[in-house]
Amino acid sequence: MGTEHEKFGFYVEDLSPVPYEGPRGIRQLLIAMNGLLGWRPIEDAGEVIGLIDPLGRGAITLEPGGQLELSGAPLDSIHQTCREVNAHLAQVREAAEPLGIGFFGAGFSPKWTLDETPRMPKSRYRIMSRYMPRVGALGLDMMHRSATIQANLDFSDEADMVTKVRVGLALQPVVTALFAFSPLTDGRPNGFQSYRSHTWMHTDPDRTGMLPFAFEDGFGFERYVDWVLDAPMYFVRRSDHYHDVTGSSFRDFLEGKLAALPGDRPTAVDWETHLTTVFPEVRIKRFIEMRGADGGPHRRICALPALWVGLLYEPQVLDQAHEMIRDWSEEERATLRAEVPRTGLDTVFRNRTVLDLASDMLALAREGLRRRARLNTEGLDETMFLSQLEETVAMGRSPALDVLERYEGPWDHNAEGFIRDFAY
Repeated sequence: MGTEHEKFGFYVEDLSPVPYEGPRGIRQLLIAMNGLLGWRPIEDAGEVIGLIDPLGRGAITLEPGGQLELSGAPLDSIHQTCREVNAHLAQVREAAEPLGIGFFGAGFSPKWTLDETPRMPKSRYRIMSRYMPRVGALGLDMMHRSATIQANLDFSDEADMVTKVRVGLALQPVVTALFAFSPLTDGRPNGFQSYRSHTWMHTDPDRTGMLPFAFEDGFGFERYVDWVLDAPMYFVRRSDHYHDVTGSSFRDFLEGKLAALPGDRPTAVDWETHLTTVFPEVRIKRFIEMRGADGGPHRRICALPALWVGLLYEPQVLDQAHEMIRDWSEEERATLRAEVPRTGLDTVFRNRTVLDLASDMLALAREGLRRRARLNTEGLDETMFLSQLEETVAMGRSPALDVLERYEGPWDHNAEGFIRDFAY
């Protein structure tokens, strides 16, 4: 499994966002991280925009608003994943503290407006930023002010992929409720528990959503590829230049019909890049990406892959999870997706609630991790990483509600308390 997590940078002295430029900006942080790790710089038009481990143990990249992301290495256990998380956050602190920079986890920036949020100098983001307002009201907010934790999982063959994708799509709203951690926007409550999840519903319907066709008979690799082929493209990279091809499909590209590159045909790299520009709740590449969770505190970074690995990696447990969602209708799945961002674990489903579904899901995941029996040096298995989520279920409330309680109480209606209290 692999784990990705994004976080927001801020200046410790005044809690303002960190720009790319300047002696204490994101560029200098990446240079400091490069000196610490020795990873190879990733550049765009001469600017350092990330770092990659030449030994294949991960990468550090920038999201459009300066969110710093670790794309972790493929690992065998959640124990290894959590050690990776611990090491990364320690390395970031070592590089960031001399610059007066701190980081915190959340699903959405709680304080800074879109205009106050920095822009990173990545060519692809400039093209996306021009396109987003044409297809969705909140695409720019999603790009620049949201952050996530993501679990990347293996599949053994096409049938295994189909089962895991169906379970993942159906239960993704439950995960959204468990990890909901974005109830503040522009310094005040926004009416949602996961505003990050809400923004995705107003980003771009051609490349997001719950993939209802994944539940149709005959779904497999080919059907997913057909959907991606028809999804509008953003760009094509040739040499060091990004060509704006927004609105054209990859099918057009296959036929040499891009207006910006007439007669040009795609390479395998072009296809791999295009696969990264569709954003369903579960995305298929050479692995499966679970994309429903808000960014958040340290313990939740380790909890997300633990939940999904426990649910999907033990065959009998996977069968039980599949049986749990088998008769859910497309309308029920869509309603869950639409309502959970606002009502979280209290969302009604049939004669139950999402809290009940979360309890069932966690029980299955615990059994799956117990059967996997991956032990650490102290003889503890991976079920230890579910404790944060089990606390949430025991309390019966999404973590966003704790944020709102602090906002009304000790933070005295000041969203700066969010940054201070949840800094890594």
